[in-house]
Amino acid sequence: MKLFAWIVPASLLTAMLALYLGGIDVAKTHAAAGSVTFTDRNGGVLGTVLGAGAAHVAGVPLASVSPAFLNAIVAAEDARFWRHGAIDVPALFRAARDFVVYGEPRSGGSTIAMQLARLQRPAPSTIRGKLEQIAGAERIAMVSSKAAILQDYVNRIPMGGNVYGVEAAARSYFGEPAADLDLAQSSLLAAIPNDPGDLAPGDDWAALRARQRFILQRMASLQEITPKDAALAFAESLHVRRQESGIAGAPHAIFFLARDSARPGGRVRTTIDASLQRFVQAQTEDVVGALAEYHVTDGAALVADNRTGEVLAYVGSPDYFSGGLLGSNDGVQALRQPGSSLKPFTYELALERATIASTSILSDSPAAYALPGGRLYQPVDYSGRFSGAVRVRYALANSLNAPAVQVLSSLGVGTLLDRLRELGFAHLNHPPSYYGLGLTLGSGEVSLWELVQAYATIAREGTFLPLTLVADAPRDPVRVGDDRAYWQLVTDMLADPHARAKSFGVGSVLEMPFPAAVKTGTSSDYRDTWTVGFTRDYTVGTWVGNFDGSPMRGVSGVTGAGPLWNRIMLHLYDRDDDPPPFPAPRGFVRATICATTGRAPSPHARCPGIVTEWVLPRELAAVERPAPNAGLRILFPHDGDVFVRDAAAGELARSEEQLALRAADAGAALRWSVDGAPLALDANGNAYWPLRLGTWRIDAQDGRQSATVTIRVVPPPQHAQPGFTRQ
Repeated sequence: MKLFAWIVPASLLTAMLALYLGGIDVAKTHAAAGSVTFTDRNGGVLGTVLGAGAAHVAGVPLASVSPAFLNAIVAAEDARFWRHGAIDVPALFRAARDFVVYGEPRSGGSTIAMQLARLQRPAPSTIRGKLEQIAGAERIAMVSSKAAILQDYVNRIPMGGNVYGVEAAARSYFGEPAADLDLAQSSLLAAIPNDPGDLAPGDDWAALRARQRFILQRMASLQEITPKDAALAFAESLHVRRQESGIAGAPHAIFFLARDSARPGGRVRTTIDASLQRFVQAQTEDVVGALAEYHVTDGAALVADNRTGEVLAYVGSPDYFSGGLLGSNDGVQALRQPGSSLKPFTYELALERATIASTSILSDSPAAYALPGGRLYQPVDYSGRFSGAVRVRYALANSLNAPAVQVLSSLGVGTLLDRLRELGFAHLNHPPSYYGLGLTLGSGEVSLWELVQAYATIAREGTFLPLTLVADAPRDPVRVGDDRAYWQLVTDMLADPHARAKSFGVGSVLEMPFPAAVKTGTSSDYRDTWTVGFTRDYTVGTWVGNFDGSPMRGVSGVTGAGPLWNRIMLHLYDRDDDPPPFPAPRGFVRATICATTGRAPSPHARCPGIVTEWVLPRELAAVERPAPNAGLRILFPHDGDVFVRDAAAGELARSEEQLALRAADAGAALRWSVDGAPLALDANGNAYWPLRLGTWRIDAQDGRQSATVTIRVVPPPQHAQPGFTRQ
């Protein structure tokens, strides 16, 4: 019985120590120092996290807690709370007696004030630790009211996992505020603090229910409820949500914001639209699940308001709380190869700098480009085939690689890199030589956040505005580029479903029943698929892949991220009116041109296809009439071009390795020859030459004029750098 001998004197000593140290007014302390509560744009709570992002915490006044819970927690943890001081001497004697009789504690001797002292300043479970708790409780009780003690306590108590406080627990497990808890819910939550490690819902349900029954019986014995009330409460069916859903929505967005250590505690209104967020989250999970047989496990999506740059939905993975599938990884901020999704910025800048025009004819043919160290870079297309001479619109809309590299070769890698950094691609921080000509095909690493931010700049016709997750955040728009007309022209190309039909077909998931511009991207080995597009109102970006970096099985941008983009974009307009059409490129006029020459159709030159294109008035004369004495010109190939022929390729690949010869301002009787050997014309009057290794002179003659170019055809280098991208 020696244990009894020290209880009273020890309590007196700790009381004297507390008096010496001074009181602690819990009304002036903060239950969750540094915690931040995040709401959606309309004020609905999304979740509360500590500054370090370690716990879900929500502090509320006592008046905002259900009386049923207050009665239940007092009955469970400190039945004489309202009638004793900092310590409950009879309870301490009872706990000491049980320890002596049974050799282990059978009843708790800690009061709510003592537990609160331990929550404020954790102490070991030793005699010294117990004395420290008593001293802390005395300091609290000296200057704090009972109501203040209870309020601080219910806002701090551990409620399982990383959930703390009754408000966070109510929202975590029942999806409602603590003020609305009924008796059944209250008694279940009040059971958790007794052993939060094992009694949290989802762990030991039987033990939790047994503890709930005990609390209801205790409340009945204290005459706070009737035995009938206790029985009805215990029989009530409770639909308990999974513990992790204490973050009610947008967990990746919340923890992304919470990592900002400079943000003060309190309440932050985000730009998230909770209803849209739930839809995008569900669709991400559904689309990724449907692709499981193709080894797809992850996806992400981001929706932004073009007018304000505010992020309306932010989904970093199909399920944040799926630890086994790396769900807490943030696919919105992760750095991945963007595939072809950077091509629109290459073309816009080239149009702006006049290295190409809207009527330019580009070469989609096997080609090799010199790299440092004597290496060659050989871009290849998604289909493995080549289209020959193509228009700018066709090349961009169909995501052809060889023309994009040709454009970048003329533009300069450093020039494009500077522009991409202007557009917010902060992670492209290596020198131009690091990326090479593969930059336009995805040789760098970017985030979905950066892509959506840049595409929203296209939608705003060249006005850059940083994305934001915080409502009413001040930001200054910045003008990118010399003329909005070129941004408008690129938008027109990306919104043209007929121009992309060759690669994507008609009626694909990229085609909307309203004006929408869109681009896909697929990184090498099918590791990342992207679809980013916009209307006048919104920009939507999606990514589908695997966080562990493993390749998917044949999933491209249009089949992976495309369906998710499609669902989100359609949902944005399922109730509202369709978005307004994109404006015509300012200062451009419509002109009829030949698809293979970029010139106006002429009765003197055969044209296999006539199309319309936006043309600047200053370029219109060159399109409609040849310049004086311009003479016959070979449009493709270009003088000095180098092509690659793979002699080991199969028959189908070899049949694709032909040059489609094109000329402008020729008479009706155009003839072609290679090193003096004439070429036969097909039924449309076109000439094709199968690639053969060597240096070749190509001549074009129409009886009045002649033109000549010289090209080289080389074998693939032994260590050629492959293309980085597909569609």
